[in-house]
Amino acid sequence: MKFSIVDIIVFAVYIIGIVSLGLWVSRVKRGHEKNTEDYFLAGKSLPWWAIGASLIAANISAEQFIGMSGSGFAIGLAIASYEWMSALTLIIVAKYFMPVFIEKKLYTIPEFIEQRFSTSLKTILAVFWIALFIFVNLTSVLFLGAKAIDTIIGNGDGSMIIWAIAALGFIAAAYSLYGGLSAVAWTDVVQVIMLVLGGLITTILALNAVTPDGGLLNGLNHILESADDKFHMILDRTDPEYFNLPGIAVLIGGMWVANLYYWGFNQYIIQRALAAKSIVEAQKGLVFAGFLKLIIPLIVVIPGIIAFVMFTQPEGTTAVKGVTEAFTKFDGSINYDKAYPWLISMFIPDGLKGVVIAALVAAIVSSLASMLNSTSTIFTMDIYKPYFNRNATQKQMVNTGRISAAIALITAGFIAPFLGNIPQMFQYIQEYTGLVSPGILAVFLMGLFWKKATSKSAIIGVIISIPVALLLKTQAVDLPWMDQMLYTTLITMVVIVGVSLSTSIHVDDPKGIALTASTFKTSAPFNIGAYLIILILAALYAVFW
Repeated sequence: MKFSIVDIIVFAVYIIGIVSLGLWVSRVKRGHEKNTEDYFLAGKSLPWWAIGASLIAANISAEQFIGMSGSGFAIGLAIASYEWMSALTLIIVAKYFMPVFIEKKLYTIPEFIEQRFSTSLKTILAVFWIALFIFVNLTSVLFLGAKAIDTIIGNGDGSMIIWAIAALGFIAAAYSLYGGLSAVAWTDVVQVIMLVLGGLITTILALNAVTPDGGLLNGLNHILESADDKFHMILDRTDPEYFNLPGIAVLIGGMWVANLYYWGFNQYIIQRALAAKSIVEAQKGLVFAGFLKLIIPLIVVIPGIIAFVMFTQPEGTTAVKGVTEAFTKFDGSINYDKAYPWLISMFIPDGLKGVVIAALVAAIVSSLASMLNSTSTIFTMDIYKPYFNRNATQKQMVNTGRISAAIALITAGFIAPFLGNIPQMFQYIQEYTGLVSPGILAVFLMGLFWKKATSKSAIIGVIISIPVALLLKTQAVDLPWMDQMLYTTLITMVVIVGVSLSTSIHVDDPKGIALTASTFKTSAPFNIGAYLIILILAALYAVFW
């Protein structure tokens, strides 16, 4: 793809601007050495709008722009349940989880496990999360981002992937390693504006191009009519993608496991809320993120459906030369994840390509920066300080955070090129994360809301959840993976109850959390926002059921 001078200037200004902003907001005040609260929790100074924007910037990455657009091509609007159900999940997390987390003054999610259960379980989960961030999250974001850049800027033959991985890693490291969460969160405000703007530009121009007559409404009507089967949120059992999104289970089943685990107990997501000025600001920030979640399918799923219409060429569709070849792999299968990069390469004119590419890079870099900061936070606070240097100074811990983040990035960068071409990578990531998330979610839920849960029961529950998940994944059981997650979570919770009741000598565990009605009291702005999100979700599912 050729870029105009304007595109190059726009992209260069974005790169220079975002790195400069990150370094500026993270500058050390005169007479004040940056401490762990400054570096890992942005000095607990984030307002609600920065929290909400940073949550979405951390969440939306190549995994959504590339992976979810690819699933939009393959499955349709049903994949948007991840986004729309996330909006409701954010309300639940804000109301029922955050008051406990803020009250306990946590730096990390494993720290909650230590306070509620034991240091041993905290360490097990800390090591697990560090491995997950490096070998799954960082590597997949680097690979998908590099793949997109290779398709859009290069020839799509993979020749640019290694260089793109290095460039993305360098940009993220340039400000996040020095500035910590302050740099990440405040640059995320700009990043989320860029990714929404760039996403809307791509969607609007692609809709305008999908019919020969042009026009936004013409394009929208055309894809609604010609790809009607792609606009159903609840898939029928006869649908070939049912095992990825098993009907009503996306509303009342296993998707809750994925969403509650991700939004409630994922360090690189929840760390923004832990850095809030107050619990009120944290809760308003999560509701703001919920509203942003409602519009994400418009910029990541709809483009995939447009690409599907272009590929299948139903009557009345603009003829595009080479579209079949563009989406066909060497083995004859369809390259779903090429949907979004292909739309950019075909329909974004000179002058706007720079904005759209900057938006895509913004999404990738913001997620990388968030993951790096959270990896370093867990390693420093949960591994380094308790096991390697109990008397570490503030400066030593901040420097350890920077070094560990750099090592994590370099490791992921070496692994990423070997991921290869995985069809529907968004679904792949969800499915294999789902092997471990049910057990961890069960432990957290029981720890939060059941005072009788013991440390011994939690450890046994986490250990048993893995073979249970693997057993349910076998072909002999033949269950959709979302149902596997739900059943694994329920079985783990039963194990925790059984072990707790049969081994504990106390009526309630000494570390059980005392909850009262006042714990879950929320402000009027939060309540109004929550009710609006619920009403909008009800309308969306009613229209696209």
